[in-house]
Amino acid sequence: MPKLPPPKLSPEERARASAAGVIARRERSLIKEQISQGSISIFEAVNDPRESIQRMRVVELLTAVPGIGLKRATLLMERISISPSRRIAGLGDKQLQALRRELSVNKSELNAGALLVMSGPGGVGKSTITSLLRDHPSFWISISATTRAPRENERHGHDYFFLDDQKFDSMIQGNEFLEWAEFAGARYGTPREPVQQWRNLGKHVLLEIEIAGARQVRAADPQALLVFIAPPSWEELVARLTSRGTDSAERRAARLALAQEEMAASVEFDHILINSQVEEVAAQLLSLATAHRVE
Repeated sequence: MPKLPPPKLSPEERARASAAGVIARRERSLIKEQISQGSISIFEAVNDPRESIQRMRVVELLTAVPGIGLKRATLLMERISISPSRRIAGLGDKQLQALRRELSVNKSELNAGALLVMSGPGGVGKSTITSLLRDHPSFWISISATTRAPRENERHGHDYFFLDDQKFDSMIQGNEFLEWAEFAGARYGTPREPVQQWRNLGKHVLLEIEIAGARQVRAADPQALLVFIAPPSWEELVARLTSRGTDSAERRAARLALAQEEMAASVEFDHILINSQVEEVAAQLLSLATAHRVE
């Protein structure tokens, strides 16, 4: 089959393509400079969603690390079966984990992502904060396992890990949960393995959970960072909790009593963030996670 000639571009199209190429080269150059200076790890670069970075060859990324030249990078990639032409976007989870193990001799690449446990009273806005961070390249939002049946449009491994009672019992016996609890006739838990896998890949893991669960996580992983989300004022929280017109007086009283108990537990947490503005809280969580990155 004859080779097709490249498409002819107009002068305007050539100019736009040239300008885009200049921007992409600048972005790649800056990333490599940040890696060489130690201000970011290669795994943070891997999580950068920009197309210019995702199209970088893995060997470019590796040779930017201080102490890794072209020869060592080539040998390293051969050992873990990464093609010399492989680009960042084409790396699989197993290759990333193998790459992390190979780089364990380099202290700057040992830093795993932080585990952030976010709790607070009902109505304080935890779910909104989680939703805002769900697509952030530095975070992975923890997925719970449950014994309840999937609801419409829920997917296994995306919304929950749906397990039968026998499998859930087996995981409890094998100490495979960071925490678990029973609610409304079903059991819910946080599996250890995916949390650790994503942390090993340099992602910060965010776990939105009730206070009792946060206590379990603290016992299971003392390095976890517990963050309490508080309202701007008690009066504002009361307004949020009592705004549902469908709640009975008894239900509203129960919700307020529980909120008081939850607010009292804030002293058990490492940090308290006031949710006056969701974007500010998300930025503070990222800052805390970066500072708490495990060495």
